Amino acid sequence: MKKHALPKKPLKAGVESLAQALNGLKNAEQVHAFLIDLCTPAELEALADRWQVVEPLTKGTPYRQIHDDTGVSVTTIGRVARCLELGTGGYQLALKSGRRGAGA
Repeated sequence: MKKHALPKKPLKAGVESLAQALNGLKNAEQVHAFLIDLCTPAELEALADRWQVVEPLTKGTPYRQIHDDTGVSVTTIGRVARCLELGTGGYQLALKSGRRGAGA
């Protein structure tokens, strides 16, 4: 008899569960450990690439200059810029939170 796989959680439920897991962590070191366990090296690199272009984009730095400074592809920079403009505001919230945590 063929086994049936359990139905996959809808994306929204999975993302909410992941957000709750991140929210339960107490500091950057715990988040770091969780991300290392959760993601492949390529996934971590993609996330880090996206994150490192957020601040220059919010300062109006041209895409080509960001690429030259970081090595991140212009395509990725454009995707992040689109999220900054049309997304849910998550990048801005994280940027604001990070500045506050750094004493800014």
